[in-house]
Amino acid sequence: MQSNFKTSKQLAADPHETAIAVLGWLADDPEMFGRFLALTGVAPGQVRNAVNDPGFLAGMMDFLMNHEPTAMAFCAASGLSPETVTAAWRHFSSPGLDSGEY
Repeated sequence: MQSNFKTSKQLAADPHETAIAVLGWLADDPEMFGRFLALTGVAPGQVRNAVNDPGFLAGMMDFLMNHEPTAMAFCAASGLSPETVTAAWRHFSSPGLDSGEY
């Protein structure tokens, strides 16, 4: 399958670019992208505007990180390390109990 999402390790420095790469990767898999959209309630035509919403990006990163095989598949496909993806996830997500911030 031909992929059109960015796969540069340079994305590691920018959580937003990492999130955009995740979105592109999800969009390359119609079944997974459809499941993601169904869970978020976002219509396909709304994605272009939603990508500027930190809440949407947080939800998308949560979707990816809540299923380890999916997260690892993204890492393998993009060449990004799990640490880079985790850093982007933490950037967009609210602090959790493990962060020490309440």
